[in-house]
Amino acid sequence: MLEIQRAVIDVLKKVREHRLLYERNEEAVKQHLIGGIFKALGWNWENPKEVRPEERTEEGKADYALVINDKVVAYLEAKNLSVNVLRSEKPLRQLAKYCFSHGVKYGILTNGIQWKVVKSFEENSTLEDRVLMKIDLFNEPLEKSSLKLSFLSKERISSLEEYANYLKAFYWGFEMLRAKGYSKDSLISYLQSTIRPSFFLLEHLSGDEIPQALYVYDNGWKVVPLIEKSMKGVLLSLLLYLAEKAEKKEKTELLKAYEHLRGVPLDREKIMFLLKGLEKEKGIKVGIEI
Repeated sequence: MLEIQRAVIDVLKKVREHRLLYERNEEAVKQHLIGGIFKALGWNWENPKEVRPEERTEEGKADYALVINDKVVAYLEAKNLSVNVLRSEKPLRQLAKYCFSHGVKYGILTNGIQWKVVKSFEENSTLEDRVLMKIDLFNEPLEKSSLKLSFLSKERISSLEEYANYLKAFYWGFEMLRAKGYSKDSLISYLQSTIRPSFFLLEHLSGDEIPQALYVYDNGWKVVPLIEKSMKGVLLSLLLYLAEKAEKKEKTELLKAYEHLRGVPLDREKIMFLLKGLEKEKGIKVGIEI
């Protein structure tokens, strides 16, 4: 997921710096924006066994055909940035015709920033009914847009509809529970706290517990080696974990903090204060098994 997020950030930077180019030049959109996203999604953009440009159909030429095991799984149609692909019906209808004429299941319409993914055919449905995903890189959080884009990866695209339906069901259930009075934090805690019955988030602890294991939620729950089975051990272990991931100045500061705190007595309140501060500053969650 991190590679997809980096590709999205790169696209956003390019558009901010060269918007006029991408509003006028469709080829630049294809090469600079769309190509970068699909490379991050695991597609070999220069390999005709996976990506075929200017694919001829009975209804005209699709900009790209995405191929797995010699079978076209999706047609992709690119537009320049001046075309709002989330609102324009004409290019989406043309794309659907390309798909229908060759029995291709999915169509992807994009200007590099906005994305619309459609299922090309289904009985008794309108084209809008068959839209599986809409993505807007400028107006969605990075985590949301990257997750949806991941469904277009070479690994997942064959089950695209299944993934899209799972996401819709998840979002619907989440919002319905919020409408019934459950807070967002309580629902997220429910999803995150399913590792073990004796697992607790830091916010649920008093600081007097004897930890048996340390977990950090950092793009998924990870077990962190525990230096000693104490809350001070949790703090020191977390500092080492963060230092290992950090670079240069930040790494040096974290290691200095580790060396200093290792040699001084710390009471329960101070330890909990420092742990909660690290959670907030580093955008992570700490979990303890007791």
